[in-house]
Amino acid sequence: MSKLQCISPIDGSVYVERHLASNPEILAALARAELAQQTWKRTPLRERIAIGRRAIDAFAARESQLAEELCWMMGRPIRYAAGEIRGFVERATHMADIAEGSLADIRLPDKPGFTRFIRREPLGVALVIAPWNYPYLTAVNAVMPALLAGNAVLLKHSAQTPLCAERMVEAFAEAGLPEGVFQYLHLSHGETEALIRAPTINHVAFTGSVPGGAMVERAAAGRFISVGLELGGKDPAYVRADADLQHAVETAIDGAFFNSGQSCCGIERIYVHESLFDAFVEQAVALVRQYKLGRSDDPQTTLGPLVRADAADFVRAQIAEAVEQGARAHIDPAEFPLDAPGTPYLAPQVLTNVSHEMRVMTEESFGPVVGIQKVASDEEALALMNDSEFGLTAAIFSRDVDAAMALADRVEAGTVFLNRCDYLDPGLAWTGVKHSGRGCTLSRVGYEQLTRPKSFHFKTQL
Repeated sequence: MSKLQCISPIDGSVYVERHLASNPEILAALARAELAQQTWKRTPLRERIAIGRRAIDAFAARESQLAEELCWMMGRPIRYAAGEIRGFVERATHMADIAEGSLADIRLPDKPGFTRFIRREPLGVALVIAPWNYPYLTAVNAVMPALLAGNAVLLKHSAQTPLCAERMVEAFAEAGLPEGVFQYLHLSHGETEALIRAPTINHVAFTGSVPGGAMVERAAAGRFISVGLELGGKDPAYVRADADLQHAVETAIDGAFFNSGQSCCGIERIYVHESLFDAFVEQAVALVRQYKLGRSDDPQTTLGPLVRADAADFVRAQIAEAVEQGARAHIDPAEFPLDAPGTPYLAPQVLTNVSHEMRVMTEESFGPVVGIQKVASDEEALALMNDSEFGLTAAIFSRDVDAAMALADRVEAGTVFLNRCDYLDPGLAWTGVKHSGRGCTLSRVGYEQLTRPKSFHFKTQL
């Protein structure tokens, strides 16, 4: 029987081992989900919400355990790991809070002799495919609204974070969710692709790489099911001449290096007005030098290992290539003794003298490196921000709200921030453009992705 192994980036040990689901087990899970959904969709919405809230409480009660597991599975520093559990609670609670309003019938103006309204109906069985970098936050975006809308859910997590799927299902089971409504499956890539083709699957929510998203689209082609894709990012920040310099440095650098840069909406390139450029770089480098690279189970660590050694080596290659092309590296890796080729431990790096001729400014890095480029105007910054195949988020730092709004209207991104970055407000639609994906999660718009409209047109007077 094939097995899944989670290799901890902390020390290379096998942290979790699970068997991969066999074809009979997959078919049984599909049958349970299809049957359970027929009853679940008829369960009153308020009862579904109550179960969801109990699941949130059960999940939150395990914060310490979940944080420690997260630390060991994917390398999040233990001092920050609990923040993901709290983020899960925030998002899940918001989607529960707005469920009744978002799923309420849409009533049309009165028309004598007729009753007309639109009802949101569940799609059926949703497959949620979640990544390792924010395994709880990315999953909850689709899982909670899908369940509250009356769908059954099958959850497939990354092989790097298999316990996350198990813990989420356990919390809902403890809350009294009927058996079969929410299940997890540990699957290979091939089995996942085959599952997408299964006639029982009515929706796929995928978070991951661009090639992974292309696979999902190919597998779902011709089935006429809805697909939500949250893919890569190469998110920019622009620091205008009127920005609060200290705030811009602290916020943008945190957005670039939190989670060791392993965030689809992390800041990967920064454009700074020439009047602030030198000061910004000086302060940014000084701030980055304060990071402590170490084992993620050490409470003093502020920069943990990347998820795998090959991921770190990929970023090393980007940096080396940029330096060969003329970029200036401001951090000496020797300042971070754990940094070593062939290991997941990688020193943070700040690059200047960069351009869009370099991969590090155009290709997703997903690691602790950021390029900082000088610009002379808003127009130059805007052109560079939009010069990307990605469009997930973008950040502007400015004291002039009107000027920032005029720029934001022209930025090609799913979310534009002012004076902040790398945060998902669950009240807003989480979406991307270009190669960052399509569809959306969170907000009341997210419920529209997990339901279909059904119109009722009754002639009541004959």
